[in-house]
Amino acid sequence: MPSYKMKTVYFLQEDTLHLTVSDEPEKGSMELSPNITAELNDDGERIGLEILNASAFIRDSVVESLQANMLSLAKAENTLSDRLTPCHDAT
Repeated sequence: MPSYKMKTVYFLQEDTLHLTVSDEPEKGSMELSPNITAELNDDGERIGLEILNASAFIRDSVVESLQANMLSLAKAENTLSDRLTPCHDAT
């Protein structure tokens, strides 16, 4: 596949996000989930992605990512506090 700069287009009225990684013509598609469809070229390679209800998808993805990061941070803090021993002043 030749080098191609990824292009992203958001259609506000339809709330659809379209990502393309090739300028090849679409010869087929495959539903990855109810609101996500991969666009395929002649060889069955992914050349694009269409996300319906994109604003909800992005919101949910960001929230999920933030929750995972917060959980990782909490686990790291617990691990760190378990490793630290209290320092008692001898005075």
